[in-house]
Amino acid sequence: MNTSATLPPAAPHVVAAAVDGLTSRLRKKLDAAVDQYAALDRVADGADVVVTCGEDAVVTLSPGPSGVIAEEGQARCSCLLAPRCLHRAALLTACPLADPADTLPLDVETDTSPSPSGQPDTPSTDGRPAEPATEPGRRPDTDQAGAEPGPGPEAGQAGGDSTSGPRSGQVGAASGSGSGEAVVPAAPGAAQVAAAAGLWRAAAAVLSAGVPGAGAVPQAELLRAAHTARLAGLPRAEAATLRVVRGLRAARARYDSHRLADLVSALRELLLTVGRLAASDPDPALVGTVRRGYRPNGGLKVYGVFREPVISSTGYGGVVTHLVTDDGRWFSVADVKPGGPARARGAATATVAIGAAMMSHAQLARGGLLIAGATVSPDGRLGAGKGVRATPVAGLAWTDGPLGALFARPLSEAVGARLSAGAWSEEESAEQVREPVGCDLVIVGAAGDHVLARHLPPTAPPQPAEAGGAVVGGEGPVVRLVPANRHPDLAYVENLRRLASRPGLRVRVVARVEPGRAATLVPLAVGPVAGEEATLRLPPEWQGRADLGYDRLQGSHLPPADASPSPAADPSPGRDAYAEVDPLDGAPLWRVRRLVELAVSGGRRAVAESARGGDARGQAASLRRAGFRTAADLAVALADEADRRERDVFGRLAEAEPDGYARAWLAAATHLAATERALVRTSWQATP
Repeated sequence: MNTSATLPPAAPHVVAAAVDGLTSRLRKKLDAAVDQYAALDRVADGADVVVTCGEDAVVTLSPGPSGVIAEEGQARCSCLLAPRCLHRAALLTACPLADPADTLPLDVETDTSPSPSGQPDTPSTDGRPAEPATEPGRRPDTDQAGAEPGPGPEAGQAGGDSTSGPRSGQVGAASGSGSGEAVVPAAPGAAQVAAAAGLWRAAAAVLSAGVPGAGAVPQAELLRAAHTARLAGLPRAEAATLRVVRGLRAARARYDSHRLADLVSALRELLLTVGRLAASDPDPALVGTVRRGYRPNGGLKVYGVFREPVISSTGYGGVVTHLVTDDGRWFSVADVKPGGPARARGAATATVAIGAAMMSHAQLARGGLLIAGATVSPDGRLGAGKGVRATPVAGLAWTDGPLGALFARPLSEAVGARLSAGAWSEEESAEQVREPVGCDLVIVGAAGDHVLARHLPPTAPPQPAEAGGAVVGGEGPVVRLVPANRHPDLAYVENLRRLASRPGLRVRVVARVEPGRAATLVPLAVGPVAGEEATLRLPPEWQGRADLGYDRLQGSHLPPADASPSPAADPSPGRDAYAEVDPLDGAPLWRVRRLVELAVSGGRRAVAESARGGDARGQAASLRRAGFRTAADLAVALADEADRRERDVFGRLAEAEPDGYARAWLAAATHLAATERALVRTSWQATP
């Protein structure tokens, strides 16, 4: 028997029910019990996991066929208080949170692999990807009368209307009637409004408590409200709630990969979504869609562009091969399963599981497929159903067809399209930014933890130097290149270091836009620039491209040092021609960001203490001097609301209800995200 078995994932509603069954006395001991019992030896007895918590307390976890504890009876304890005992509730709380798709019947074709971005998923304690797949929920009838809006913000408050429109297959989306008349989207049903109001109350309580106070019990309240939202047909709200809970677990466990900004973003989206739903906002995008179901798509002809390794912080590993069609649509083939870095390395040359095509991912990234009976998920992943047939075809060079058009599009225009989604919507922004961009760059050199380069417009010829060699033109903006993943088993960091060692090198890059940093790209693959001497010289078997996560660049792949053009000298004395201009670093918005993050990491009391010290007033004055008057007003309003106290019937001071505080925080956080996104967009405009 295995004495170091991992805990199986548990469905959120099972965890919430276990905690809800505890007495108030046991709830106070739950956080300590989670840490204590999670550290005990776990014995694998077949499919079961057995944990001995005491002499008369043995907990047995028996996951179902999907490997998930989806029913309350699958977690048993031998103590006298079971099933309302501390042992069972603590171990279920310590289990990773299962994605809703994991509880679907096994004969339903779904995609439960982590995000294909190549980045580790949002840090969590789950053992599952951070961005969950959502199960379709049945929308209740919308003709029920008498539904009153919940306590959330009014529609449009703290961020305005969402810019996203109806998506294909969206619950409650308006559809044309064929008469040319506009169809008004139906308002949320009474059950949906009530579920959103419950989620708002739970999320507002977590925000008021902050990370230190958001232990197992507040998390269970969120999970119970998320399950109610699922039953009411609100998949977007449910997914946002699971991201918040996972972020809270990672923050409290102090994982190295945890980012406070990710938790802030997830909590902001949750509050904004459920607040608008509780106010009966009819925007169908707030309801969300089923993201992982596959649908027939007929015939497809796709060409490989690059491979991307996936190493998740939750123990998953694999590869995603990205493909493009003749009309420029992007698709992907994913092979991501439990296994971590070792599996990510091995999957690079694994056979593609589509039809009977005997191709590896390495071959597909440089070749193509003609697919009959294709099935496609809404986010572009190709399925491998029984009726899918695939035939290998020749690939395309990066200069031909849709790939040539990818690099011919102006970079500022392509980036603007990727950053056009509302900055307050984590889900919508991720969908927009996920699609890669292509551009030609000239390497400037290393700068700290990234590489500097200049965008090379497609029609810009090299400028002659006064002495010796060509000179890099300065038409485009300075661009940062940061590695997609710094894991030592992957080649990203080493390859970027190799490129930075040859200033003046011209490369063709396929990359993703980093939405949270000014003028920053995450390169995924590189190739030579046609007609240039100072460019990459890749082996013939690489077919003109190198996957930066797998293929390792060598010195022989670079041009001679004397063949590389030299960066142009700046005529202004004492000024670096390639000095980075970062509007985010130059703006005093860090003052608002610090206050917004303090509210999450420390809770309401931490913000109130900051306000009592006069810090908020001084920061607001600095913001107003810099022209950020709205940000200053919202920061002051947040500080004032945090320090607002009420008196009970006996005249004693008591903290105010968290509703108003959540509104003030949401307004400041949403305005901050939108302002920062606007500054990032301006950083992509070429400077003279």
